[in-house]
Amino acid sequence: MRHARQHAHLHAQTRTNERRRSLAHEAARLMAEGGVRDYHQAKLKAAQRLGIFDDASLPRNREIEDALREYQRLFQRENVGELRQRREAALRALEFFAPFDPRLVGPVLEGTADSRTPVSLHLHTDDPEAAHRFLDQQGIPAESRNRRVRLDRERSQDVPVWVFAAEELSFDLTVLPHDVLRQAPLSNVDEKPMKRASLPQLRQLLADEEIEAYVGTAPPS
Repeated sequence: MRHARQHAHLHAQTRTNERRRSLAHEAARLMAEGGVRDYHQAKLKAAQRLGIFDDASLPRNREIEDALREYQRLFQRENVGELRQRREAALRALEFFAPFDPRLVGPVLEGTADSRTPVSLHLHTDDPEAAHRFLDQQGIPAESRNRRVRLDRERSQDVPVWVFAAEELSFDLTVLPHDVLRQAPLSNVDEKPMKRASLPQLRQLLADEEIEAYVGTAPPS
């Protein structure tokens, strides 16, 4: 009897894991092909399409992100060029916004960017108007927005955001207090401190990519 219960539990867990994987891959497909940018929305749409509604089968955002990266690698090889273009543009943007201790964040850093993805930067200053003044002085027209950011598990804050276009790409600048440099805001993907890259770190990432691409295409000796 005990063996039968264990077998039934194992079978149920296996089915739940299979449903989680199916939902993660369907949500990733919706994000890659349907332009859905929000993980929660993609998850719910995938559940509705597959007719899976039990909470235990809902994948975590990080599982969807991993599935998205895999989907792009298999079916959207053109994204390699889109990603490289945005990372190189981000490098120039980090140099340009150097007075604000900028950091690259989001899909361009994570490796899931596509042709619709903006280059997202965090700027750090205790003067919330400084970034706007800087853009104005450089003759860059930008649209003002606000974004609620989770600084940590206890604190959230509405911060200014500036959106503009350059090099035929969209840029998204989130302006944060300078002390946020000590620890990144929490990610919407997994509620952990966001992955971010400084100018030297992005340079190293691009150099590593070039080496990897060269090794991958070099003929065997």
